[in-house]
Amino acid sequence: MTSFESFQKKIVDQKRLELVAKTEADLSGMVVKLLDFAGSRKIIALSGDLGAGKTAFTKAFCRHFDVKDHVTSPTFSLVNEYSFVDQSGKEQTIYHLDLYRLRSVDEAYGIGIEDYLYSESYCLIEWPDIIEELMPDDIVYIKISILPDSSRKILFLSA
Repeated sequence: MTSFESFQKKIVDQKRLELVAKTEADLSGMVVKLLDFAGSRKIIALSGDLGAGKTAFTKAFCRHFDVKDHVTSPTFSLVNEYSFVDQSGKEQTIYHLDLYRLRSVDEAYGIGIEDYLYSESYCLIEWPDIIEELMPDDIVYIKISILPDSSRKILFLSA
């Protein structure tokens, strides 16, 4: 069972929003909906098959905040950090983690996972299953599925 499925089962009173993206350009509007859906939650767990669009969603998320850095998948670095200036003029950070290559929770501790989870910065985590037991309760799960017409179903879930 994936962390997304586990989250679905343990949260009785879930908040959910389901959207369909026909093109990558549709993701920009979905980021706005995500931010409204998430409220004060800043930990976002992204689930989906390889090629489903987890990194594409993260790129759209970073574009929303006018991140100047080139946004790429942190498959080999495990963590990428992106800076942006918020509406008050303060520099903020977005952490983008790809945990696909981790084999254990101990390896997650080794990269300082708790520092990211409790940083009060936005933290987008691809392949979060390995750290399910470490995840705080106040997160948003996003499940991205590829539909037969190659569009993407994007499901937001939170407690």
